[in-house]
Amino acid sequence: MDLTVIAYVIYLLISVALTVWVARTLSRNGRVFLEDVLHGNEKLADAVNHLLVVGFYLVNLGFVALYLNGHGTVEDARGIFEALSTKLGVVLLVLGAMHLGNVYVLNRIRRRGAMEREQVPPVGPQGWVTPSTGA
Repeated sequence: MDLTVIAYVIYLLISVALTVWVARTLSRNGRVFLEDVLHGNEKLADAVNHLLVVGFYLVNLGFVALYLNGHGTVEDARGIFEALSTKLGVVLLVLGAMHLGNVYVLNRIRRRGAMEREQVPPVGPQGWVTPSTGA
């Protein structure tokens, strides 16, 4: 069997496993965060969480597939390690960037919601107004 194909198979197995592990970790731990961002709305938090996970899978697995293309043939064991270290390093950087991007956006939403909850009307209520009855 060609060593390049072996390097591809190892790359795919590790990349897919890392993507699944990161997605599950983000989903499990991010649900609580989403529930806070969405003011305790569990159904909406679950729906948003699921949509984020699907998007995470699509982007990362698409990148893994596109990045599979090698720049040459692997001739020995050293070549396998060099190819894998480069490819997996880039995949890990993309996974990390996606994670940080998600956390940044959700934190901005959370802070905006907290600011809205803490705002006090500029003028307190001063009394009741009688509704008009005529047209």
